[in-house]
Amino acid sequence: MKARILIAEDDANIRLGLIATLESEGYDVTAASDGAQALKLYPQGKYDLVVLDVMMPRASGYDVCRELRAAGATAPVLFLTAKGEEVDKVVGLKLGADDYMTKPFGVHELLARIEALLRRARMTGGASREGAQNSGGLPKVFRFGAAEIDRDAHRVRRPDGAVESLTARELKLAEILAAHPGETLTRDQLLNAVWGVGYFGTTRTLDQHVAQLRKKVEVEPDQPQVIVTVHGVGYRHAAPAGA
Repeated sequence: MKARILIAEDDANIRLGLIATLESEGYDVTAASDGAQALKLYPQGKYDLVVLDVMMPRASGYDVCRELRAAGATAPVLFLTAKGEEVDKVVGLKLGADDYMTKPFGVHELLARIEALLRRARMTGGASREGAQNSGGLPKVFRFGAAEIDRDAHRVRRPDGAVESLTARELKLAEILAAHPGETLTRDQLLNAVWGVGYFGTTRTLDQHVAQLRKKVEVEPDQPQVIVTVHGVGYRHAAPAGA
């Protein structure tokens, strides 16, 4: 079955080039010329991946990603940006993006990143559906510090009782940490487990996802007690005694 990809790019030449390239690789492609159109198109189809230009009229890529994640969309999001400053990349990752590429980019690298994102999404989705069979025997609903995570629903009940959606990466990260209580996992181990061994990005991506997950599971995100940083190494799930 063809993977379905939604593209939102306001530059007609780039948009047509992306359509031609992806369709030649066997993908089912739908294209939008701005962010508002992308938001209208997304609910109409079951998309496996969303490619968003950051700077678009009517609604930016940031706006689209924010609204999709708020609505519970878990499809991987790849940002395309002409900006190279780190702050733009950090903003995208905080909003729930899974990867980004800076224009101009090579076709082969783009295809490799898309293939990697789709592969990881399939693996993560499979793990969440299979319940306790994966991720160290975790049940479908498990405690993570003072929070409660529902793997099937991709949701977390925060310590204050509020319910929020989890992205596929946030869920997988929580699963891996929860399956190894008290064990320090290196950044490379977490990147390989959550993003796959072929990941092109840096550990900065992991750190941003940890920061976002902390906001959803920690009582005081600025003073984390559940996901503890082991400086120079990685992270540790400090599970309560008996958990």
